[in-house]
Amino acid sequence: MSSKTPNPFSLIPGVDKVLHAISQREDVAPLPLALTTALVRQAVESLREDVKNGCTEIPKFDAFVESSVASITSLFRSRIHPVINGTGVCIHTNLGRSPLSSDAVESIAGVGQYYNNLELDLVSGERGTRGGFLEKCLATLIGAESATVTNNCAAALILMLKHLANGERNEAIISRGELVEIGGGFRIPEIMEASNTRLIEVGATNKTSLEDYEKAITPRTGMLLKVHRSNFWMGGFTHEPTTEELVELGKAHGIPVVEDLGSGAIVMTESLAPIPHEPTAGEVLNRGVDLICISGDKLLGGPQAGIIAGRADLIAGIKKEPFFRALRCDKLILTAMQATILEYLSAGDGRQPDLPLLRMLSASVDDELRPRADAIVAALKGVEGLEVGTVQSIARCGGGTMPKAEIESLALDLYPTTMSLPKLAQRMREQALPVMGYIAGDRFRIDLRTVFPEQDGKVVENLLAIFRKV
Repeated sequence: MSSKTPNPFSLIPGVDKVLHAISQREDVAPLPLALTTALVRQAVESLREDVKNGCTEIPKFDAFVESSVASITSLFRSRIHPVINGTGVCIHTNLGRSPLSSDAVESIAGVGQYYNNLELDLVSGERGTRGGFLEKCLATLIGAESATVTNNCAAALILMLKHLANGERNEAIISRGELVEIGGGFRIPEIMEASNTRLIEVGATNKTSLEDYEKAITPRTGMLLKVHRSNFWMGGFTHEPTTEELVELGKAHGIPVVEDLGSGAIVMTESLAPIPHEPTAGEVLNRGVDLICISGDKLLGGPQAGIIAGRADLIAGIKKEPFFRALRCDKLILTAMQATILEYLSAGDGRQPDLPLLRMLSASVDDELRPRADAIVAALKGVEGLEVGTVQSIARCGGGTMPKAEIESLALDLYPTTMSLPKLAQRMREQALPVMGYIAGDRFRIDLRTVFPEQDGKVVENLLAIFRKV
């Protein structure tokens, strides 16, 4: 007696049945029902398409539910939420770059929760200027005639190019040694092309002379552009003109000189840690540059933003560009930046600004990091399946800044005896408050320079939860 082969479509589970099975479980991430339903429906439709294309291997119902739960968990974990940074990279682009100060966070909460005077003059009761107070603070801090803010540094560069290198004078001269990639696959030449500026490359990768710039100047030249090599360095047989020499050349031909500083240092970096000096916005402007742009969420220690500072007439023109509106900052970014810059101004020359990034960079290994490490090791002593110690480590600035800077640091040195290192790293990422560390040799390490002191207890809790469960 032969049995009929079942129709494979009849084996595909129904959406409602799968949703009911998921609702009975206690280990499902708390996604809204609409999202859960969409994921399950997508999985069912995908399976249906596979069957249409000849697939005969239909997963069993329980396996399908398990796969759906895994998809729900994966989507839930992809939402933006806090993570403990144990990588030792202070400005970690994948982890949100510079953390904000408590004052900035509180200011955002107040402005975001209630109405605010974003574009209201409280004296006259009439429409006001967006970001006017912040612009005054920035100009004062940097020592510039004027300043303004865009949504990131690439936007700031595009606006400067669109304003200065357009129409009949649409050429910008730049050294081949400064055609950098700024991260995420974005390159300076591509940004320049997006602004409809004609790129004029001069010199060689390793050597560019002042004469190279001068020979490239024509009636179509709109600006001389210098890009700070913040994310790499060059050594050996190299040469480039100084900023002062470019400024003199620009003045002689009536051409503005612009420098993209990128990294956004405001304080002397060598005063924070035994690391190289990074040019500050103020000192570059003092060399005579007409305009600079810097990032807000790198060494400045604020939110993502691009700051343009320099000549008042040029910045006034940039703000009149139609494209400026598309790249302006919203109320929350302006508020966070305002709190950050006020902290710099309040600190003055007497103390270091109280910002998380600057505290991280300047933390003492012996006085601050080691006592914390010892306390964590003591709390984990005797945990079955885990050997814990400490090790000297090297932390870095990160975020495409100061690539040569190596900061002495201290890390937890973890050796799991009941699971592999990749498994431990995965389990740490799966916690409600995930921990990102790194694998070095046969150890999993958590660099304490980038872990906030108030997060030490959570690191311990996560490890206890993982190994007690094992």
